Amino acid sequence: MRSVARSAFVLAFALLLQPVVAGQRAPFATPPPGSGPTQMAPYREYGGCPEEPSAFHQCALEKMKTFTPPRTADGTPDFSGFWQRIVVRNMENIEEHPQTMDTSGGKSSIIDPADRRIPYQPWAAARRDEMFSAYVNPLALCTPLVSPKQAYGPGTFRVVQTTGSVFMINDFAHTYRIIPTDGRPHVGSNIKLYSGDSRGRWEGNTLVIDVTNQRDRQWLDAVGNFFSENIHVVERFTMIAPDVIHYEATITDPNVYTRPWTMVSGWRRNNDKPLEIWENACWEGIQQNLDETLYGHKQYPGADALRR
Repeated sequence: MRSVARSAFVLAFALLLQPVVAGQRAPFATPPPGSGPTQMAPYREYGGCPEEPSAFHQCALEKMKTFTPPRTADGTPDFSGFWQRIVVRNMENIEEHPQTMDTSGGKSSIIDPADRRIPYQPWAAARRDEMFSAYVNPLALCTPLVSPKQAYGPGTFRVVQTTGSVFMINDFAHTYRIIPTDGRPHVGSNIKLYSGDSRGRWEGNTLVIDVTNQRDRQWLDAVGNFFSENIHVVERFTMIAPDVIHYEATITDPNVYTRPWTMVSGWRRNNDKPLEIWENACWEGIQQNLDETLYGHKQYPGADALRR
């Protein structure tokens, strides 16, 4: 099974790097309004909730009212263990998109606004449409994941909790998060970090994480949905069943969007034994060469991209 998964991973990376023609739309692009039903593989169910994003969210809200999660020694909900993403299909497009040869298709993961689309400013919507054909997906270059993509990106997640901190470790591109929950303030606003600066707090059974200071060197998916360094993300992790976590993120970025918007995802526990996080080998030295080689030009306000 590990060799099959690795082969699929290699195929996905090859597809990310294949050349495209300027102006070409991705086969998994969001269908225009009035396109009719979108072909996609059937959804499954986790923790008694359907996996389709909007239905998962509504079901999870009800389960939150009655489910009591396990607790750590200090009394906070215990999220420790290994997890894998659910709800967001294939990471190729967080909006609705069709099934293709190598993707299963899926409904939009956006629950607000009502049209379930990212509320771009006109200039930004036009720029997003150019991204797929004009730039390399940063995921193919092993750039660290960002929020909210840290919650639905590739790989297996491991959560480790201590008094005053939550650690989230991902086996993709050595991505990890150190999330203080002791009330300390964010770092200075002039400090920009690939994965941002996370500060957590507990609200009942929910871990709320406030994320600022992110760099704009990653996309939200594979069709070029992007943000600027002014992005502010508020994440909410809530266990709704012994092996399922509901994830909600509200994204605010007045440089790019006309209003805040909210998306959902989810995690399911991986109970395979034994299980451990393995190194995900990337091109050695790529991180220190990114600024010099690949980010030489700012093509639009607040968003850097990888020029082919």
